[in-house]
Amino acid sequence: MTNSTNRVSRRRVLGATGPEVSALGLGCMGMSDLYGPADEAESVATIHAAVDAGVTLLDTGDFYGMGHNELLIRQALRDRNRDDLAISVKFGALRDADGGWHGNDNRPEAVRNFLAYTLRRLGTDHVDVYRPARLDPAVPIEETIGAIKEEVEKGRVRHIGLSEVGTDTLRRAHAVHPIVDLQIEYSLISRGIEQAILPTARELGIGITAYGVLSRGLISGHWTPSRRTDDFRAISPRFQGENLDHNLSLVEALRAVAAEKGVTVAQLAIAWVLAQGDDIVPLVGARRRDRLTEALGALDVVLTGADLARIEAAVPADAVAGERYAPALMAHLDSEH
Repeated sequence: MTNSTNRVSRRRVLGATGPEVSALGLGCMGMSDLYGPADEAESVATIHAAVDAGVTLLDTGDFYGMGHNELLIRQALRDRNRDDLAISVKFGALRDADGGWHGNDNRPEAVRNFLAYTLRRLGTDHVDVYRPARLDPAVPIEETIGAIKEEVEKGRVRHIGLSEVGTDTLRRAHAVHPIVDLQIEYSLISRGIEQAILPTARELGIGITAYGVLSRGLISGHWTPSRRTDDFRAISPRFQGENLDHNLSLVEALRAVAAEKGVTVAQLAIAWVLAQGDDIVPLVGARRRDRLTEALGALDVVLTGADLARIEAAVPADAVAGERYAPALMAHLDSEH
């Protein structure tokens, strides 16, 4: 595994009409929110290291740290060529000063408002992929996509994406304007999209940007049974009691496969997602340079048919214990309905 400049030479295209991006993207959420305190200087250094290594896709949300994440990205990109990068932004989540969550607002007037603030915080004149973070049940998806389409026509948005929606919403949105990618959780232990969502996306020519490829660190190979957290994973069913014990036993089975390949568990898990199709771009949520270097090493992992069979045997599709979110959060996922 190396850490050389521009080592990420592989490229993938987001959907039939989207931009060409690096085969791995950097998810920046954890640098500002939801995973406990982060070192800002190390976060900037990690973004620098990713871009210098050839990562061209940066993913954020305007509500990550209530705007902090966008400001962080602006700071990190001051001396980098913006035109070489694709910035993906989620919008719509309503927050308060205590970090609370109060639903989603995807009205057309809200779209225009959120985008104006995003452009100012990022210090840019356009967003490469703009997407509602969650479906707003009070607003028809056609209205939301129609409002983003207007921003595409004005040049302030280049492409439209979606996040955590089901097949019906995907089809309705795509009928208004081409959707380049669906951002959704996909990993060895989160494979629900394989049943209907992934086939529908492929039928429509929509790419997948997969988040949670290490299931919030659970299948990174770095989580231990005694580890405790006071971030949002504390309420995640997969990190609770017997569920955690069971899920970590899956990781140990995966570790045996990784050891034979001479790679880490995290690299094997990321490589598995990469191997599921050239229309899938995994997002890695590295907050530190060492974790980024490890993740980039997945690009060097070649999985044979025998390797994939061994991975499937170690971690069958339905083997995980516990849902991927707590019940209250699962209720807001159109993709789960």
